[in-house]
Amino acid sequence: MKKILKNYKSSFILIISIIIGAVIGIIFGEDAHVLAPFGDLFLNLLFVVIVPLIFLTISTSIAKMKEPKRLSKIIWSIVFVFVITSLVAVMVGIMSCYITPLVSSTNGEKILSSLTMDSGGEEVSLNILERTVDAISVNDFSELLSKNNIIALVIFSILFGLSVRKVGKSADNVVNLLSSLQNVIMKLVEIIMYYAPIGIGCYFASLVGTYGASIATSYLKTFIIYTVVCILFYFIIYTFYAFIAGGKKGVKAFWINILPSTLTALSTCSSAACIPVNVNVSKNIGVSDDIAETTIPLGTSFHKDGSIIGSVFKIMFLVYLFASPVGFGKVLIVALIANLLITAVPIGGGTISEALILSMLGFPMGALPILTVIATIIDAPATVLNVVGDDVSSMLVSRLVDGKDWMKSKKNNLSS
Repeated sequence: MKKILKNYKSSFILIISIIIGAVIGIIFGEDAHVLAPFGDLFLNLLFVVIVPLIFLTISTSIAKMKEPKRLSKIIWSIVFVFVITSLVAVMVGIMSCYITPLVSSTNGEKILSSLTMDSGGEEVSLNILERTVDAISVNDFSELLSKNNIIALVIFSILFGLSVRKVGKSADNVVNLLSSLQNVIMKLVEIIMYYAPIGIGCYFASLVGTYGASIATSYLKTFIIYTVVCILFYFIIYTFYAFIAGGKKGVKAFWINILPSTLTALSTCSSAACIPVNVNVSKNIGVSDDIAETTIPLGTSFHKDGSIIGSVFKIMFLVYLFASPVGFGKVLIVALIANLLITAVPIGGGTISEALILSMLGFPMGALPILTVIATIIDAPATVLNVVGDDVSSMLVSRLVDGKDWMKSKKNNLSS
């Protein structure tokens, strides 16, 4: 219990601050808007750090990436499994949100107009090609340093990381510098987050005081729906995956061994922290060593069912709040890309993906705290799906690589 309280302390504090802010907003109404500057301060701190955070995390991770020491069949099987299971997660998230609207759009237009004015942005009428070019590129390096050009910054970061990697050993000093700067920026994010309870609490108090208690009720509704979806996904979808991978024996092996991964995810609230336990769990299920030791680390970086469902909920929350119709295809694409950014960055990845969601959907960056609240309240169930999803994915990869008798082959290898 002490370990759980320690690892979830920051989440508990944030949730308590949100509740306190909501109560203050309900009690004092529009007078609570006096607290808005304290919320704006937190928002400004995030805006300042978001550009170096994106550049350093993405470019460093790519520059340090090593060639996988595995057969191409294993790698391609992992890619196939990750793509298919991610698409399933997106569709489950979309169907869940379409069945029950997450939030009312009663005050959406008023909120959107205030955020737009605060961000100082102007709407420009462009055709699809012009919008695409403007989204993925800028005509001056200095514009990459703006939070309004997130997608262009992401692309530049990827290209920079690839360039460093292509140079080879002569760029080792650059890699070391990037890694050191990344550690510094992560520590800066950690320092900023000490202020998060005050900033988000004040922001929420102002939001509820200005637009009423309905927005707070909507967050509670979102949390309940998301948690129910995660529970059903955990028991139904993962059991189905285990059955596809190994039949009845696969289902039995999965449920006998999966508890350590589940409990570790709940107690640490970190997918990365679960890697050692997850690898052992996959091996105990019957997954071969090479597949387990490849699938789990890659899954931690590039495959998170809980986060991708969470991305859909964030998108649909904005869609319902601002009454902005978005097609199924766009939700799918935005959720997939946002999920990749979450998984590629262990700290601060949520902020990056949320900024990208706002950018791709055309909403002002001032709406970032709205998504930060959602990310906070769904953190626990999302982590469980992220972690357990990698275990069952390793089973599916084993089925593709080693055939239908993969569990029997593992036992033979252990006995020999």
